Amino acid sequence: MNGVARAPAAAPSLLLAFDFGAKRVGVASGNSLTGTATPLATLAHAGNEELFAAIAALIAEWRPAALVVGVPRHPDGAAHDNTRRAQRFARQLHGRFGLAVHEVDERYTTTEALASGAADVDAASAALILEQHFREHCV
Repeated sequence: MNGVARAPAAAPSLLLAFDFGAKRVGVASGNSLTGTATPLATLAHAGNEELFAAIAALIAEWRPAALVVGVPRHPDGAAHDNTRRAQRFARQLHGRFGLAVHEVDERYTTTEALASGAADVDAASAALILEQHFREHCV
């Protein structure tokens, strides 16, 4: 070599993403190396303990390096009630599981998932959120 030190490439990591809603939470997994995500499931949001138990099972199964939560906003970027709910959910994930949690602006992901004909719109939205995270942070 010519004496130029190169930083080692970041190791690929698996992440789980969540499309938080008042009644349902879409979940997707993805790999930072490929920058792609796959819809996994939609969890019913019947109550916090049941929801977090289901998430704990997914975290135990997939062993993600970090989590990503979609945070909705108005088209002009202004926050609304669901923005604050999603941010609270992100804080709860971090507090319960001790993993890094990244927030992603998720405007239009549901519209995009519907337009693609997704069978599970919530999980497909979570996959779009995760792929957006990869585009913004892993390229």
